[in-house]
Amino acid sequence: MNVGFIGLGLMGRPLALHLARAGHTLHLWARRPASLEPFKDVDAHCHASAAEVAKHAEIVITMVADAPDVRAVCLGAEGIAAGAMLKNEPGLIVVDMSTINPNAAREIGGELAAKGIDFLDAPVSGGEVGAINAALTIMVGGKPEVFDRVKPLFEKMGKSVTLIGACGAGQVAKACNQILTGVGVMAVAEAFNFATKSGVDAAKVREALLGGFAYSRILENHGQRMLDRNFKPGFKAWMHQKDLRIVMEEAHRLGLMLPSAAATAQLFNAIVGSGMGEDDSVAALKLLEKLSTPE
Repeated sequence: MNVGFIGLGLMGRPLALHLARAGHTLHLWARRPASLEPFKDVDAHCHASAAEVAKHAEIVITMVADAPDVRAVCLGAEGIAAGAMLKNEPGLIVVDMSTINPNAAREIGGELAAKGIDFLDAPVSGGEVGAINAALTIMVGGKPEVFDRVKPLFEKMGKSVTLIGACGAGQVAKACNQILTGVGVMAVAEAFNFATKSGVDAAKVREALLGGFAYSRILENHGQRMLDRNFKPGFKAWMHQKDLRIVMEEAHRLGLMLPSAAATAQLFNAIVGSGMGEDDSVAALKLLEKLSTPE
């Protein structure tokens, strides 16, 4: 296939490279020329705009920061829809793998549909390591027949690919994922900080808890990173802050009480406000240590 890819950052870059290695021809656009450097040795064509990408591609994948960026890339003056209109060939599919508000995904999908463009929202879980290893969990919203067409591409980027429901359902699933992972990271950080402040070896506590009902992949993976003081970003704290903002926006819209998610969202606000936004989300441990240490 001729596949467009827009958003070649921490996550998008390895995903696009997987598609190139699988034999697909890439059509790329990036705001920063440096983002295109890794694609010198693969079958990839660089274009001057998102519109130009759309003119050459059957499927365009976007993976950008937030809903305004998705809207600009898809529906802006030099966006995907503009290129599709110039191309004058039906059947273009846009797949947004960003994490955005479910309502925003529905609105963008509806506006693209009005222009004859199919849309899937397909956010992911697994972080940079999952992207590099093509081991992501991919949660998809959209029409089943469109999902079936794109599924072979998803399978080159992830190990678990699930059609959740109609447009926006993928983003709802991702919001649920971010509630569980955000609260989980904070719970592990709290437990480790409690153990340390009690004069007990947190590594030994983790070893014991891994053998009981407290076991979780977050305790196993993120817990080890906390013990190693490895705060290099696989998933930056500011990204989790943004995702929990989306959760709380939807909670307000739906009139839902999400007490654990709300408290965790505030803690991620504090992480970012303390200058640790570029660290991995496991920097939650550093925040709790800071708050519990007398000046």
